[in-house]
Amino acid sequence: MSSDTNPIRDAIAEAIRDNKTILFMKGTPEQPACGFSARTVAALQALDAPFAAVDILPDPRIRQELSAISNWPTIPQLFFDGELIGGADIVAEMFESGELADTLGVAPVDTAPAPEATASGPAPLGIENRLS
Repeated sequence: MSSDTNPIRDAIAEAIRDNKTILFMKGTPEQPACGFSARTVAALQALDAPFAAVDILPDPRIRQELSAISNWPTIPQLFFDGELIGGADIVAEMFESGELADTLGVAPVDTAPAPEATASGPAPLGIENRLS
C-alpha cells in the first residue's frame, strides 16, 4: 500500500506538518492512559508550551502508521516543526537539561527534575477482559 492510497498515514503526516508541536500519546492531555504519556504531557505543561495531541488508542492503525513514518517504536512521540524529538525518556532528559524549552522556543522553568504526572482527575477506565 503506497502512501498516496493510505488515508491514515496521510492524516498523520498532515497533522505533523500542520502543528508546530504535536504529541502522539495514549489517551488525552486531560486523561493520559499511561505513565509515559502523562510524564510527557506534564513536561510540556510545566513549560506552558502549546501543543496539539493525538490519542493513538482508538485505532491500532494510527500507532502502526506513526511508527512507520517516524521509525520510532514506542508511544508517546513528540514532534516539533515536523521532526521527531523523541519519546518520554528523551523529553524528560531534554526538560531537565533545559534543551526542551530551547527547542520549543519557550521560557525554561527553574525545575531540575522532570515533573511527575499528577492526577488531575479520575484515573482512566481500566477494562478487564473476563469473556474467555
